[in-house]
Amino acid sequence: MTITVKLSKETMKEMNEFYDDYKRLKTPPYAVFQADDADCVVTLYESGKAVFQGKTADLSSQMWIEMEKHNNPNKRVEVTNSDNKKKEKIDRIDKNIYNSSSIGSDEVGTGDYFGPIVVTAAFVRKDQVGKIANMGVKDSKKLTDEEILTIVPKFIKDIKYHTYVMSAEEYNKVYNPQSMNLNKIKAILHNKALMELVNQNLNQDYIVVDQFCEPRNYYNYLKETNNVVKGITFITKGEDNSIAVACASLISRYTFLQEFDKLSKKIGYNLPKNANTITDQVGVEIVKKEGFDILKKIAKLNFKNTDKIKDLINN
Repeated sequence: MTITVKLSKETMKEMNEFYDDYKRLKTPPYAVFQADDADCVVTLYESGKAVFQGKTADLSSQMWIEMEKHNNPNKRVEVTNSDNKKKEKIDRIDKNIYNSSSIGSDEVGTGDYFGPIVVTAAFVRKDQVGKIANMGVKDSKKLTDEEILTIVPKFIKDIKYHTYVMSAEEYNKVYNPQSMNLNKIKAILHNKALMELVNQNLNQDYIVVDQFCEPRNYYNYLKETNNVVKGITFITKGEDNSIAVACASLISRYTFLQEFDKLSKKIGYNLPKNANTITDQVGVEIVKKEGFDILKKIAKLNFKNTDKIKDLINN
């Protein structure tokens, strides 16, 4: 599998620093670097094109797709996947979906070293669409955390939703690059959240998932699951096309912020979000005082930040 992502200069800089200890001595022409990331070879070009090649290309690229979304929330992330040979494009808003009674799901926390992964499925009736949209409900990445903490309480009691929180500790117990990668974990959590609402017989017109992998891969991840929600409409930029996905996105972020705050207070450190050099520095401080095992409870250990923290401590 080969996945290509177009990155901004800001994300390029963070990526260059992140892979500093894993770079190859020789690089292809016009490349900033080439590095080994588990079963994936990562190449960053001067043009801003990042190429991920190998069995875990989807996992390795996902972190940087999320990082690019965070750094440039109002700009579409250009992604090319060898599975379909096409660039993902922003879907035109389908008014039939947007104005329908629908169930939508979305997740947050997959690009953060510290803290949980949160997945929410939300149901919005068509007679609620206008009112909820007027509250400022949209993609959580287009809003500040302060705005999210203000907006969500305005609508959360008026809709049906279900949220799953997978702590970092739980994530570390199930994660395996060969049998339980990040996308499989996400698919399982999305399916669980969606099933909770589907079982309530809400008479929805659509079930919409903000697409994070190819539909056939999504269902393949769930082949060992007994009850699988079918009839899903997968849409990139789902928050723009479905008010239900937008609500799910905001509720997930709202919950993530609350859980993140609880975790910070519990361990007595102001944990940083994302997965950058600041994260590494705080991780070093925590490990020096609390021991390495603390990371098993608060951080996603498969992130390269773990190795960076070890190296910083040993050096």
